[in-house]
Amino acid sequence: MTPYFIMTNKNKHLEEFDSFHIVVFGGDGDLAVRKIYPALFHRHRDGQFKKDYKIIAITRKIPNKLSFSVQLTKFLKTSEGEHMRTDEIEKFVHQIELIQVENQETSSFNNLAEILNKNPKYQHIYYFSTPSSAFGPIAKALKKSGLVNDKSKVVIEKPLGHNLASSNAINIEISEAFQESQIYRIDHYLGKETVQNLMVLRFANNLFERAWDSEHIDNIQITVAESLGVEKRAAYYDSSGALLDMVQNHLLQLLCLVAMEPPSVLEADEVRNEKLKVLRSLRPLTKKTVQTDTVKGQYTRGTIQGSEVNSYLEDIEKYQSKTETFVAVKVYVDNWRWKNIPFYLRTGKRMIKRFSEIVINFKEVRHNIFPSKEKLNNNKLIIRLQPEERIELIQMTKIPGPGGYRYKPIALKLDYSDTFKSRFPEAYERLIIDVIRGNQTLFMRQDEVQAAWTWIESITESWKANNQPNILYEAGSWGPGNLILDEDETWVTKTWKEE
Repeated sequence: MTPYFIMTNKNKHLEEFDSFHIVVFGGDGDLAVRKIYPALFHRHRDGQFKKDYKIIAITRKIPNKLSFSVQLTKFLKTSEGEHMRTDEIEKFVHQIELIQVENQETSSFNNLAEILNKNPKYQHIYYFSTPSSAFGPIAKALKKSGLVNDKSKVVIEKPLGHNLASSNAINIEISEAFQESQIYRIDHYLGKETVQNLMVLRFANNLFERAWDSEHIDNIQITVAESLGVEKRAAYYDSSGALLDMVQNHLLQLLCLVAMEPPSVLEADEVRNEKLKVLRSLRPLTKKTVQTDTVKGQYTRGTIQGSEVNSYLEDIEKYQSKTETFVAVKVYVDNWRWKNIPFYLRTGKRMIKRFSEIVINFKEVRHNIFPSKEKLNNNKLIIRLQPEERIELIQMTKIPGPGGYRYKPIALKLDYSDTFKSRFPEAYERLIIDVIRGNQTLFMRQDEVQAAWTWIESITESWKANNQPNILYEAGSWGPGNLILDEDETWVTKTWKEE
């Protein structure tokens, strides 16, 4: 078995990185065009690539370089605004070479081998922007073709399987070609600026770290609301649903960063060791608790920003489906810090608007000295991940005026766009640079993935055993029954108000 705990050079990720080839399998696909190439373009434009590099786009069909260049140039020009100089884009696009790899036979890799072998000292980064079913065969073909060495790295996207068994099978196949220290399991949420700031917010501020436990915190809510439907991902989404698409990776990773213990040093395996402890401390759901502590739903027709939108069944062109497009889970982390403190995870498609945030709800003051009968609102720390990245601390403040005490909750805000005027790098920019540098801190280790799947299966198996139905909710709402929590912190169908 490949060891997970690997001693690393403490400053390796801070060093200037070597020349590299980045080989993008699925190089003409949607993810590559929308995320990978724009990320590389901005790092190229900002002068971060001080040494030689080459981007190689792998396609299944015979590539049309002119059509590809026109499409990518148009996307970069449109997405980055009219101020973007065309000559800068064209210079970058010229760096991309397209080659065909028709199948996973060794002979199909001859053209790729010819390019890579011209610069044997370059590090070779293989980005698998393909369905996970292709990960193993591609890795095996690269190894068999002699294209994997000690400088090679592989980047793989979610979903990493559809359950624990399939995830383990994928990992076994990849591990036959690459060591664990060469594998980068990417989760773009971990590259977001406000997510990055969680570490600094917690561990560099004594005020928060001293209050970051069950003695001071009442509950924690993590919400990822999407206004979009399934778009072009209908086939994939109907086989996964909101739980596997969002909770198994994005929301659990956010929970780990909120709940983890401070690592001894800021190194990849030290951080990932603490995240693993959180995942292994998650209380499994049972056939009984899954009925009270989870909600699953599916959107019907509705209206978003004045426009009528289809139901989920219409979007996937089916008459029926048991797939959930909304899920809410009440989670407990069974350790000393978080004993009996609920974490509420919520995500859904076709919500009234798009936003992602973490809300830390602190407990009430122990004794209210003020004569007013009005309730003192709890302090809240709100970390908005997207859009409009910001951090807010809600505190009680006296309303100016003569005589008596009147008070109201006021937000102290750190607005990233106002405070830091420079452009924020996109998540993929940061993560791809970390791959090139060899810093695995923001990437999941295989034992993390296994622990996450083990807990997720306690939900999926219990849902299956109960034949738990979806609750229908109207597109453009806040979810099934407009969901919130009542005084006893149980799921009820009242009004789910935005925090």
